[in-house]
Amino acid sequence: MADLTVDQDGRLRRPAGIRSIWLGDTKVSYVPDGDVRLRPLQLLQGSTDEVWASHPEYLDATGHLVGSVGGLLVEYGDRALLIDAGFGPQTFEASDGPLGVIHGGALPQSLAELGRRPEDVEAVAFTHLHPDHLGWACHPAPGGDRPVLAHAEYLIAEPEWDRRDLLEAQGMTEQVEALAPRVRTITDGQEVFPGVRVRITPGHTVGHAEYVITGGGRRLIAFGDAMHSPIQVDHPDWSAGFDHDPARTADHRRRLVAELAEPDTVGFGVHFADVVFGHVQQDGDGPAWRPLDA
Repeated sequence: MADLTVDQDGRLRRPAGIRSIWLGDTKVSYVPDGDVRLRPLQLLQGSTDEVWASHPEYLDATGHLVGSVGGLLVEYGDRALLIDAGFGPQTFEASDGPLGVIHGGALPQSLAELGRRPEDVEAVAFTHLHPDHLGWACHPAPGGDRPVLAHAEYLIAEPEWDRRDLLEAQGMTEQVEALAPRVRTITDGQEVFPGVRVRITPGHTVGHAEYVITGGGRRLIAFGDAMHSPIQVDHPDWSAGFDHDPARTADHRRRLVAELAEPDTVGFGVHFADVVFGHVQQDGDGPAWRPLDA
């Protein structure tokens, strides 16, 4: 098995902090909002107790898979785009299922540490419409009555927004109403910001989107929830318990892993632990995720 072979500093057991890379003149930064703890067997239902016993580096002291929650800031000159908006100033704990506990709240401070105010963000491009990606676009700021990102345009893949009834059926009517006045739907292949194109990859949700950012002879694929953990690079057949269409996500993930192994290609996994930027390295044992700064 070709996973991250050494994790001496515990990066797979902690959520990511601020990390930035440059693609030519474009700066791309992970903007932390919080973290999530997931039940590994329920999340990746193809996995086994034996797998996790042999890879303790992924699990915290309580046996949970550790993940990050946040967004991706894309800066080009004075302009700024945010991909996904974290979970917002809240905490949620589940008694069963894949999700253990998730909390947010740090995104505005993270933006400030990157030298940006929320008002600098001209648009928020969503990978999909799950609560851990909508956060600060829907929830009022503490002490306020409007979401921190309410001034921005909200870019949502057309098939995702067309099926917002699925969200309403899950009790998310309030979030849909908060988004609606600012939504602009986008289509497959559309450039949504200089050097940023959307590609629609259904499976995790009906209109899940990835964003391909190019610059300086490299490309970065922000693949949203196509993968939740770097262990899926080595096991692309393991779909997540949250996936709308597990077979479809597995098919896409196999193609995505191969694409991330191509030259000058970087991946961004918003829910990965402290290894959010990386690439796929192919060796004799199969593919593995390698953090850019490893």
